[in-house]
Amino acid sequence: MQVSFVCTDHRSMSRSTDDRLNRQNANSPNTGTRSKFRAVAMVARSLGQLSVQSVPSSSDQSMRTGMKYRNLGKSGLRVSCLGLGTWVTFGGQITDEMAEQLMSLAYENGINLFDTAEVYAAGKRSSLVITTKIFWETVRAMTHVINQGMAMYWGTSRWSPMEIMEAYSVARQFNQIPPICEQAEYHMFQREKVEVQLPELFHKIGVGAMTWSPLACGIISGKYDSGVPPYSRASLKGYQWLKDKILSEEGRRQQTKLKELQAIAERLGCTLPQLAIAWCLRNEGVSSVLLGASNTDQLMENIGAIQVLPKLSSSIVHEVDSILGNKPYSKKDYRS
Repeated sequence: MQVSFVCTDHRSMSRSTDDRLNRQNANSPNTGTRSKFRAVAMVARSLGQLSVQSVPSSSDQSMRTGMKYRNLGKSGLRVSCLGLGTWVTFGGQITDEMAEQLMSLAYENGINLFDTAEVYAAGKRSSLVITTKIFWETVRAMTHVINQGMAMYWGTSRWSPMEIMEAYSVARQFNQIPPICEQAEYHMFQREKVEVQLPELFHKIGVGAMTWSPLACGIISGKYDSGVPPYSRASLKGYQWLKDKILSEEGRRQQTKLKELQAIAERLGCTLPQLAIAWCLRNEGVSSVLLGASNTDQLMENIGAIQVLPKLSSSIVHEVDSILGNKPYSKKDYRS
């Protein structure tokens, strides 16, 4: 599926001299045994500079959205705090026309980060920040990709902290370019990696967090409170694992918690999905939250989470944590 549209205003920061490592030595050890890994290439070819306060000047709607921009880890790459993911909905469930509408609408509302992969769909790009998965899975290969101008940064997807540290060590030892971020699943029912493990990596080596599935594959949307409706994602071929998860004992407990969270959402004047996405965004260690949408109404509802973020006071967050009962604690917390 090819999706194309004109992009004129979003620009990503070019790599600074300090952001590049000395790459005179291109030799690195054989890391072919890491073939199970998936890499995320950050393609952000600069057409200019994006200032810290920059927002898309061509769209009044983006101004009203109030999109915020954060640095990806400790790199110079500045991305919208909400991104558009294409894992499930693009390529099979929606038409090319709807895909183009979603991407255009996202861009007009301040989103400059789009996540895709070769197995999702093949799309065109211009002055956007696009993340994609490629399969040259060594630090040396990623350095080569960047040196050839095919990407400006690279990151990892679903790597363990130990694997990320090893990649960073290899990069430092052999004058290669290390990853700048990890793409991890993060939502109300999956917290430990993003809230405990990745912050430690950020402080040690500057690796940032880009998160996906803020609605837990639709579980937090509320659509499964009475089972699995026809034509929902869990009813599709290949998603039996999701259906089993929803209908399990743990799934029923989660639905009970979601009903309590729905009451909080109503008090805040938002929907449950908006509360869930804003809850992810309240974590300052998250550079960007990837959204999924199959129509424009869903996308605009999700983008509306930006307006809910200021309403998440410490008391509201504490109330949510009390309902979830799964707040992870680091070693530092236990020592204190």
